[in-house]
Amino acid sequence: MVENICTTKKSDLAEIDEIKDINTVGTETIDKIIGKLENKQSIRCHLPGGGYLQVSGPLPYLLVYRIVEPVDPVTVRLILSESSYLIIGNKDFEGYSELIYAMADKMSAKFESFLVLEIFTGDKDSTGFKLKGPADKLPATLKEFKKELDALKNQYNVLTLQETVIENNEERHPPGTMPLLGIKELKESGALLLGLEIPPVYRNSEGEEYPVFFRSFKDDFVLALHKTIFQFIRIQTTSGISSYYALGQKNLQKNVLDIDRELTKIENSFQFLWLISPVNIRQVKDKFFESKYEELLNFHYRLLPIDPDVLKRKLYNLKIEEIDDPALSFLFREKREELELQITMLNDRGSKPFFYNSLMLYHGVEKELKEEALALLKEVKEEELKPIDNLVGAYEFKELAEKEFEYFRGQDENFTSKIHIRDDVNILMVSRGELYIPSDYKMDPTSSKALIQHEVGTHVLTYYNGLQQPLQQLSNGLTDYDTLQEGLAVMAEYFVGGLKANRMRTLAGRVIAASARMENADFKEIFNLLHWEHQFSPQRAFSITSRIMQGSGFIKDVIYLQGIVKLKKYIEKGGEIEPLYIGKFALKHLPIVTELKERMVLKDTKLLPRFLHAEETKEKINQIRKGISLSQLIST
Repeated sequence: MVENICTTKKSDLAEIDEIKDINTVGTETIDKIIGKLENKQSIRCHLPGGGYLQVSGPLPYLLVYRIVEPVDPVTVRLILSESSYLIIGNKDFEGYSELIYAMADKMSAKFESFLVLEIFTGDKDSTGFKLKGPADKLPATLKEFKKELDALKNQYNVLTLQETVIENNEERHPPGTMPLLGIKELKESGALLLGLEIPPVYRNSEGEEYPVFFRSFKDDFVLALHKTIFQFIRIQTTSGISSYYALGQKNLQKNVLDIDRELTKIENSFQFLWLISPVNIRQVKDKFFESKYEELLNFHYRLLPIDPDVLKRKLYNLKIEEIDDPALSFLFREKREELELQITMLNDRGSKPFFYNSLMLYHGVEKELKEEALALLKEVKEEELKPIDNLVGAYEFKELAEKEFEYFRGQDENFTSKIHIRDDVNILMVSRGELYIPSDYKMDPTSSKALIQHEVGTHVLTYYNGLQQPLQQLSNGLTDYDTLQEGLAVMAEYFVGGLKANRMRTLAGRVIAASARMENADFKEIFNLLHWEHQFSPQRAFSITSRIMQGSGFIKDVIYLQGIVKLKKYIEKGGEIEPLYIGKFALKHLPIVTELKERMVLKDTKLLPRFLHAEETKEKINQIRKGISLSQLIST
């Protein structure tokens, strides 16, 4: 029966079979586990008495929690997001001790040292963290741990916690229990044992959990834990781990994958931008211009293919609170809130609540961004469009896009996408990785080249790259991903020499229009502001205004200028562009994406845009790092 005890993880998506009828942690079980570690395999095992082992390959540490009476279902969650942990069941303690000894013996031989850290709670009157261990042998590690725990204490100053205490003694286990290993076994195995007593501040005197506080506390505690373990690894071992980011779980749990898929399924059940776009925009425009900018038809919208109440119920049935990985829990909670807002907005199209929720979704217009927009409009004059004989139409643009698709297939033969030419769209757009072209599209060749890289080289590409990841949210987009996406897309226009004066003015005009809408300006007031005060052509002023006024007020368009401003600052500070193409996310998520990459949860990027490694692009990046202004991004 030994073959059924452990499941070796060769795939991130493999599930774990429930193990039953295992009564002891015997020699065969231990040999099986050690054999897998020696073969650099990852392990997940159900063990006697409710025990569990997870080790993502050979690692120089093991976190331990033991089940004791009364059972504490909360504290154990502090270690469930780790790459290497053991939950000791309430039977066969001797077998568990032998397993720890065997793991320490093998891993300390491999890495020159091995850390065992047991975590347990103090009594209800506990007033602070207590570190128990050989302070004389691990001064740097214990000092680092104390520093991080005291920072955690200071962060939650509402709590009356005392400074972390380091106890230099041999009693490193919960009171009333046996030590994991005796001093003799520790020396023989090469293990270093620490105990951490945690004040149970996340529950009341009756033992009831404060769930929201615990979630925050757990996330911060895990970060402190990782920094400390990395300090030990860096100083005491020969492990090649290069960052504390790499210490989280490498294999996604089934509940994580289920929730990711369900969030994606909910989001894919409706096309948000499509459903808030007026279907009669051409008629509205014709009437407005025929009446000399006086008469405005009502916007009409597509019928909803979903029931908002049903979708919201599905959203809040997702048990995101049960995800113990801090990074993924944060991402999913954010996404649920964003989807809830979007679903509410679909139900409120054409009403004031739609506009108010738009402000919540896109965070309004900051003073600095409005000042950037006004400066651009003052400095950059609208270019008069000269007649061009060789305008690119819808079908010519489709051919350009298909050439770009062929370039992508050269990097990944599995790349697929579709192109649609439609009468009922008024702008170029990408939805779920597919390109939609207005049937009356006409553009000069330079601008068409730029828009190919905007729509295909950015939006189609990142959608496909996101699809290759185990987290489907990276294809649909993490919360607030739009700002970085549009920043990358507009920057692509600059890199290929197609970011024109009128284009930059349009981005600035969108910010001014959104700001005016926030001050309760209506359609005609915004149109007049753009046309008469800021000298936009009637066509351009109408296009900007109609986009801002869809739904009753939709300020998403501020993210284009906001995105290029934020991305420019990121590049100025030395940020690299290539990591930003792994999928759809916000700049604020880059540390989490980096962490997931180092944990080997995320895979390498499949596709990169055609222009990225061109000498012209490298030179333009250098110019940005020298601090050129926004107006200097404009191609002449």
